[in-house]
Formats: sequence, structure tokens, C-alpha cells
Amino acid sequence: MEHTYHSTIIWTGNLGKGTANYRGYARTWDIAVEGKAPIACSNDPLLGGDPSKMNPEDLLISSLSACHMLWYLHLAAEAGVTVVAYQDSPQAVGEVLASGAGRFLSATLAPTITVLPGTDLDVAEALHQRIHQVCFIARSVNFPVDYHTTFIIAG
Repeated sequence: MEHTYHSTIIWTGNLGKGTANYRGYARTWDIAVEGKAPIACSNDPLLGGDPSKMNPEDLLISSLSACHMLWYLHLAAEAGVTVVAYQDSPQAVGEVLASGAGRFLSATLAPTITVLPGTDLDVAEALHQRIHQVCFIARSVNFPVDYHTTFIIAG
């Protein structure tokens, strides 16, 4: 079954003269999806972007982490692992070549997952290994993704 996703990218960086010169425009845009609040974005600050706005790299690593989380919660519910809190601090490593071309080399998800007392942590940990087989985003990236989970027992 195929799913179709739609988005509109609206450049907001015309400072009055468009792209008449390289420094004469801002690297900003909005992501607009019908029925949802727009997201103001900018280029990576290393490339002259606004550090207060999300950039494509932020969005990619956040999407990877969110997809992983949603699948983890789904699989946990099926396995009888009750998660009461989940927080991740994902990190990605990228490289930029002398030509200016860049890519991600790897990502590490580092979720802190709070579970109920009596949870089988081996089962809870094993769920991560199944996610890369089903997560839409994880199955779409071409770089390795590692997981370093910290479990907290609620109490």
C-alpha cells in the first residue's frame, strides 16, 4: 500500500533584490503542510543560516528519532512493556567535502525510556533491533543508525 505525502516549501528570504548577488538574500523558508502550523526554517548556521530556526539537518535527525520513538512505543505496547516516559537526544555526524557537498555519516539515538517496575529490560532493549525493519525513515536513510538506551524504572 502506497502513501502520499505533500508539503509546500515557501522561500521567505527575498530581502528586496532576490538572488541578484550571493549575500543579498536570506537562507530562510517555511514548511507548509495543509491544516498544520507552518515551520520557519533556515540553512545550517555553518552556512550562514539563522541558528534560531530549524535546518534540514535538524529536521532529518529529528524525523529519524521521532519515527523510532513511535515504533518503539507501538512494539512496547504489543510486547507488554509499559513505557511511561520517553525522551531522546539524537546526534548525527556529517561531513562536508572541499567541493561543498555534504552527507550524514552516521546517527546515534540515545533514548531515555522510563518503564514500570518489573519490566523485563532484555525484552525492552530487544525492541530497538526490530524498529529498523519497519520505521519509514530508518529504512530510507543510507547511513548507519546506532542506539544507546538508558532505562529508568518508574518509582
